[in-house]
Amino acid sequence: MDLWLGFTFPLILLTAFLLFLLRRGHNAGQRSLPPGPLPLPLLGNLLQLRGPSLLQSLHGLRDKYGPVFTVYLGPQRVVVLWGYEAVKEALVDQAEEFGGREGLALVERTSKGNGLFFSNGETWRQLRRFALSTLRNFGMGKRSIEERIQEEIQYLLEEFRKTEGTPLDPTFVLRRSVSNVICSVVFGARFSYEDEAFQTLLNLIQANFRRVDTVWVQLYNLFPAVMNHLPGPHNRLFENFAEQKRYVAGVVQKHRETLDPSSPRDYTDAFLIRMQQEENDPDTKFHHENLVLSALDLFFAGTETTSTTLRYGLLILLKYPHVTERIQEEIERVIGQDRAPCMEDRTKMPYTDAVIHEIQRFVDITPLGVPHSVTRDTQFRGYAIPKGTAVFPILHSVLHDPTQFEDPETFDPGHFLDEAGGFQKKAAFMPFSAGKRACPGEGLARMELFLFFTAVLQRFALSSPARPQDLDITPEYHGFGKVPRGYQLRLVPR
Repeated sequence: MDLWLGFTFPLILLTAFLLFLLRRGHNAGQRSLPPGPLPLPLLGNLLQLRGPSLLQSLHGLRDKYGPVFTVYLGPQRVVVLWGYEAVKEALVDQAEEFGGREGLALVERTSKGNGLFFSNGETWRQLRRFALSTLRNFGMGKRSIEERIQEEIQYLLEEFRKTEGTPLDPTFVLRRSVSNVICSVVFGARFSYEDEAFQTLLNLIQANFRRVDTVWVQLYNLFPAVMNHLPGPHNRLFENFAEQKRYVAGVVQKHRETLDPSSPRDYTDAFLIRMQQEENDPDTKFHHENLVLSALDLFFAGTETTSTTLRYGLLILLKYPHVTERIQEEIERVIGQDRAPCMEDRTKMPYTDAVIHEIQRFVDITPLGVPHSVTRDTQFRGYAIPKGTAVFPILHSVLHDPTQFEDPETFDPGHFLDEAGGFQKKAAFMPFSAGKRACPGEGLARMELFLFFTAVLQRFALSSPARPQDLDITPEYHGFGKVPRGYQLRLVPR
């Protein structure tokens, strides 16, 4: 016993001393950072983030530490911004400092600093400027993007008519239709709904979207140096991504073979022309890898976010049939049944516009936002944030901020209506984020949402096998995103 005590007591003292040094060293490093829970070596604050979702765990830490706080995801330091004021001060008022993009480990392996969404510095600036200018000129002198959307909607409506009022899960048909819109912009053509290669691409993207939520992929993001050498399901994500790149590379090659520099057909043509113009520039950002990854970025963002919002929106309209009826009354008054909806109608339809905004606000399908990073050592609200620190601007906390929206957990189109029933803008409406990293496809998405919703409601009455009061509109979480629960939709021609 004496021998055991003689060995154990010094070990306890040594452990206590090491913990004291760890806490003192951490506190010294933390003095200039926003407050937050003490991280464990290697694990960081994973024990404090074990809730039903990362969003709920961060909400609890916000209640304890305030609207700006620090957490560690494994060894990675993250500053969390909660609420409209904090997010606006960072992303808008200090847009340059908070304009970096944090590269999660899986993104570093797939994109390697290339592409539109996860690049930084001069690469990002040039690619974003090019994308914005190209997207502003959709159609390149041929057809406007509005015409492309209206054409695709007619294919969707025909698919709905074929159901003859039988219930369906709208997930697949909506994703397929929305993806064809961005395909027409990026690749210059829509694909047949029966096109097997196109369907394979959609399936790969959807599989990876869901795979991001697995424990294996989360472990990869936290401990890439270890997970790189281990077998497991996380490797399938990278295999899928390689297949996506091969598909896009094949489309790019066909564009090269038929390219007419005097008459660009789409985003891919415009990028290839820019590549030709800068082929002798050793520092050019317009090269094959950036074209493939930028096209994939646009394709993914233009497919998943918009189709998920449409699917969630239709569920909400089933839940609240009085909202649907009022939209249809406005459609009858402004558009009628003799022509298709167009963007000029939106300013005359304040209630419909308010409902669409409220759908986006209420569902906030990217609640954590896309991770940012600070581009240089930055002072923010009295704290010093070192260059390269990851930043999570929690968009849910903006869209559900009780100081900006009365009773934010309730779906209420009145959040975007003034006392006279006119549409009312809100500064805290940030579903596309804000500042320099705001989604470049915001204009396209807003156009799609208005035209798709109004076209469907113009032609069909919505119903469900379930009673409205039995429909569950609480979300399911998948990684950094939210999706609606599965439901059945019945569309009866009006």
